[in-house]
Amino acid sequence: MDLETLAREFRTQRIVFEAARDVYDLTRPDWPGARTSLLAQLVRHVWGAVRRENAEALEPVFDRDRPIRSTGDMRPWYTGKPCERTKRSHVNVCVLDSAWEASDAFVLDCAPEVAAWAKNDRLDFEVLHVHRGVVRKYRPDFLVRLASGSMLVPETKGRESDRDRTKRRFLAEWVEAVNRHGGFGHWSWAMSTSPGDIRNILARHTGGTA
Repeated sequence: MDLETLAREFRTQRIVFEAARDVYDLTRPDWPGARTSLLAQLVRHVWGAVRRENAEALEPVFDRDRPIRSTGDMRPWYTGKPCERTKRSHVNVCVLDSAWEASDAFVLDCAPEVAAWAKNDRLDFEVLHVHRGVVRKYRPDFLVRLASGSMLVPETKGRESDRDRTKRRFLAEWVEAVNRHGGFGHWSWAMSTSPGDIRNILARHTGGTA
């Protein structure tokens, strides 16, 4: 994100906070629950309204210095985490952060529905999102190019938190924006909620059954 875009995001953030604060001052005397919970809910609702009302259409925002990146830009790095060599990944070794990710990586490396894939580790593929009034970066777990040529962004997530729901909403918006742009093919996303889901996800996104 360039400085101009970042400044615009923070100006919007300030407007959201000021609006939420005014509503908070009016609502606080009659609010039966925790006041911090009230403020957090107001910020989320106002932010969502401001973003949707002020946008005629969703458009992707590109990094000014490096708008297009590739797995071919990857450089060697060192890690103490468990790793496995891959066959279909554009990065020849996958860093395994959990047994669940290891299972998904194995399926992606063998499934006929997959043409190529990569673990989103040091690829800098990030989706900006706002949680409780703070701009954060979200990095989905994998990037997958299906045999059909379309792209899939699967995320492994067990217990879902409020922040996870926020990430999912912003990822859905990111995918919609990229598809509206039309210059990067068709994209979709999916949330895996239990180990083994990845097979069902691949089937759903390729017209198969599982």
